[in-house]
Amino acid sequence: MKILSNNDIKEIERYTIDNDGVTSVQLVERAARAIADEVAGYCSDSTPLMVFAGWGKNGADALETARLLASRGYAPEVYLFNIGSNRLCPECKLMRDRLAACEASHTLHEVTGETPFTFPEPPADTIIIDGIFGSGLNRPMPRPFQLLAQNLNCSGAFIISIDLPSGLLDGFNGDTPRNDMVHAGLTLALGAPRLSFFIEDNAVAVGQWKLLDIGLNSTAVRNAPLSYWMVQGKDVRRYLRPRDPWSNKSNYGDALIAGGSHGMGGAAVLAARGCLRSGAGKVTVYGPQSLYNTVQCAVLSAMMRADSGREHLTDIPHESHYSAFGIGPGLDVNDDTAEAVGRFLKTMSAAPRPVVVDAGALGCIAARPAMLEYLPMMSILTPHIGEFDRIFGKQFSHEARLKKAIEIAKYYQIIIVLKGRYTAIIRPDEKVFFNTSGTPAMATPGSGDVLTGIMTGFLAQGFKPEMAAFLACYIHGIAGEIAAENHGEYGVTAEDIAANVGRAIALVANAE
Repeated sequence: MKILSNNDIKEIERYTIDNDGVTSVQLVERAARAIADEVAGYCSDSTPLMVFAGWGKNGADALETARLLASRGYAPEVYLFNIGSNRLCPECKLMRDRLAACEASHTLHEVTGETPFTFPEPPADTIIIDGIFGSGLNRPMPRPFQLLAQNLNCSGAFIISIDLPSGLLDGFNGDTPRNDMVHAGLTLALGAPRLSFFIEDNAVAVGQWKLLDIGLNSTAVRNAPLSYWMVQGKDVRRYLRPRDPWSNKSNYGDALIAGGSHGMGGAAVLAARGCLRSGAGKVTVYGPQSLYNTVQCAVLSAMMRADSGREHLTDIPHESHYSAFGIGPGLDVNDDTAEAVGRFLKTMSAAPRPVVVDAGALGCIAARPAMLEYLPMMSILTPHIGEFDRIFGKQFSHEARLKKAIEIAKYYQIIIVLKGRYTAIIRPDEKVFFNTSGTPAMATPGSGDVLTGIMTGFLAQGFKPEMAAFLACYIHGIAGEIAAENHGEYGVTAEDIAANVGRAIALVANAE
């Protein structure tokens, strides 16, 4: 699903009005009906309701929602901000007049600025509907509204924001303090999700979010520019084709996992398990001599090649018969291994053949940043935020880190998989795909090693690097969800995630 900007949505609304025979007022009415249905699901007959509306279309949505809720037997108390008495957009003015004429129980306060505004004290269990600015904002809110947001946040009420929490911009928000924005418990997005929903800095403002369909023209949505995408099961399903009944293991690639060191052999084992469960035809683990028996006993389906080093790697093979390479799980960062990683990347870059680079291999690059120049085009780097900052410099916000990752992916022509709640798959063409599968249960040691294995497995099977990254992140998340169903959020281990990769692929591929 496309993640759209406010400007994109405005263009789509304009196209919908011009081509579908609807008016801007009817779009407000559609939105309000959907919002009222959602709000009613959170209310009992006696729930106190307060509505804060601005003077733009977001305010119009809020006012019409208030009228609909009043007609259903609720008694909303509505505050309409019309500073100077002449700011209301046409839709907002119409909805104000409709609400004022409504005979159902409600209270309408129009705040014009002629007298000081005193923030009301919400009763216990109040639900507040925030329709002050929403998508109509393209800069930080004026200071009086920042103070209003702070009062709303401290009120103890459950806040439902329309489209965007007031004060939050649709994309990047820079250094704007999040305490100066409304902190919603639920954000009801109209038509499409926004980029700011997927950036961790904004979690306190967005809360949970839900997308509401307001009947925007599908052709206009399809033709809207693509910069950001939200990955869903249907996006992944189209690439998971049934296997040819005449195929054999040689049709599904030959993957090499290079990893492991003294005390960290489990990482290589987990990557190998993920690789096998993703469907790779053959998997070889290349590790130090001390891991030989461990790997042979723990991953019976994989082959093991031992390095000349006993405790850590001193080389990484690059034979052409391997169709994919994943390096890093469990690697120790030392001079011998760093030299091996550097030689390997140089060789692969000359081919050129993309590589999945994770964990210890990322640590080697952090220790020797010149290795970045050796990365083969379309290689996949899979850092968590600490690994990213060690390589590319300390970032002081998640937004800054995402911006930096977009810049780096373009400069080096690589794919960066920046792991997090919504793992960002960042391509060299500056397009970003946000993964939506997964669970907090996956915050467990070795989870990333399994992801590296899955990614390497898909790469071995012939998927292009950008597609291997896309598929692996989603399947990895679904495997974690299945594991959490069996073991709960506290009890999932990386072994459980790896064990459920095959089930995850089947679940996604066979979904209706």
